[in-house]
Amino acid sequence: MLDSTLKGQLQAYLTKLQRPISLIASLDDSAAAAEMRTLLTEIAELSDMVSLDESGTGSRKPSFVIAKQGERTGVTFAAIPLGHEFTSLVLALLWTGGHPPKVEADVIESIRGLQGEHDFEVFMSLSCHNCPDVVQALSLMAILNPRIKTTVIDGGLFQSEVEKREVMAVPMVFSGGQVFGAGRMLLEEIVAKLDVNSEARDAIKLNAKDPYDVLIVGGGPAGAAAAVYAARKGIRVGIVAERFGGQLNDTMSIENYISVLETDGPKFALALEAQVQHYGVDVMNLQRVEKMQTSEVNAGQVELHLANGANLKARSVIVSTGARWREINVPGEQQYRNRGVAYCPHCDGPLYKGKHVAVIGGGNSGVEAAIDLAGVVRHVTLIEFADALRADAVLVRKLQSLPNITIILNAQTTEIHGDGARVNALSYKDRASGELINLPLEGVFVQIGLVPNTEWLKGSVELSRYGEIIVDAKNHTSVPGVFAAGDCTTVPYKQIVIAAGEGSKAALSAFDHLIRQPVVATQEAAVSA
Repeated sequence: MLDSTLKGQLQAYLTKLQRPISLIASLDDSAAAAEMRTLLTEIAELSDMVSLDESGTGSRKPSFVIAKQGERTGVTFAAIPLGHEFTSLVLALLWTGGHPPKVEADVIESIRGLQGEHDFEVFMSLSCHNCPDVVQALSLMAILNPRIKTTVIDGGLFQSEVEKREVMAVPMVFSGGQVFGAGRMLLEEIVAKLDVNSEARDAIKLNAKDPYDVLIVGGGPAGAAAAVYAARKGIRVGIVAERFGGQLNDTMSIENYISVLETDGPKFALALEAQVQHYGVDVMNLQRVEKMQTSEVNAGQVELHLANGANLKARSVIVSTGARWREINVPGEQQYRNRGVAYCPHCDGPLYKGKHVAVIGGGNSGVEAAIDLAGVVRHVTLIEFADALRADAVLVRKLQSLPNITIILNAQTTEIHGDGARVNALSYKDRASGELINLPLEGVFVQIGLVPNTEWLKGSVELSRYGEIIVDAKNHTSVPGVFAAGDCTTVPYKQIVIAAGEGSKAALSAFDHLIRQPVVATQEAAVSA
């Protein structure tokens, strides 16, 4: 199961175990169980601190529990956690074995203090790059708090359960049999959802913060670059973001960032955050800004109002809130979101194995999604509004070479249909003939571009008719002291490298703005004078 390189790496990690652990397996006669037995045997052979016990009585077979030696409960994997989940497996082994997690002490304290019984089931796929964050968060919570139980389930391995419970997108988390959450969630988000007092505590802490010289809204490439460039000027810099990394967290592969041959979005986002923190930037993650206003009392001061009731003040602000997937806004889209309507082919594609799906959009994203899905599903129908595909020629040639892809041009999607539980068809209008056509299928992947995250700025700064923040060559907005960068602005070509460059430029412009402001005499200086 594990090649020599992985075995060597895992063996090195297992030397960090501080107490013995047991792998308690519940197996049957299936091929998957044989693979699981091989994996667990190989792990146990790498360390004297790990033992294999095949006397498990779990209801799902094959599955295994990682438990402290002498105990029977712990994190349960109804999965063979390789691929994207191999790191989740390694961390669960280490944490169960007493190796401390790299998590803030106050978060660990909050987890241990959570009351009530919580029985989590997280459905994932081994190709999902958003799933490990959720799997690792819930695994750690189960290890730290005996009142929390976590079972990690590979949707591809337990397909019948996926269909019975109508899991149409991953990660999907159930608590006590009820849907708890869907999509990528960070540890702090899950804890905050369970800890009803966390929001009020956060607001108190944030309200107590002194004003910033530069305050950045948004933690994507533009925001991170702005933070680094501003902090290197020796001024007080803060960054407030709904989720650090932004859309990078939903990006599978990055192969066009200069000097980086290839990486993935979540890894790139972690690297950005590490660099930002290296320069001492005050990072306020998982915080949503709802309103911005320029203070009339203190000239030159901008105030941001957060969703939790906190207020942050700054001498200048850089907005880099990025963009999100554009929706098609037809009947059925919202009703069947995560029940057949999806936006991430890498995450959710494996759940549609052997099924017929549609991809809406003929640009690079849509064509890449169709090519990706063609290797998993039975058939892909690509639907494009225009009379020609807009993707790069090399992608179009690849698309046209695949036997299980149908391309429909000049088609307007009009409705997504379902049986009340999941998608079963899509309707589109032939724009040439006007004919309305019904296409039976089982999944729809929407890939039609981006919408800027600027709704909260309406009435505060000047926006284009597309909702983008209007900026000049130096990233000035219509409001003095407020700058903007990245995908939320009118700058063309929404690319990571361009966003990073614009963020850097915005920081330099903000610093230039600050040094040109009149010096305000302090009270002490006035007295001494």
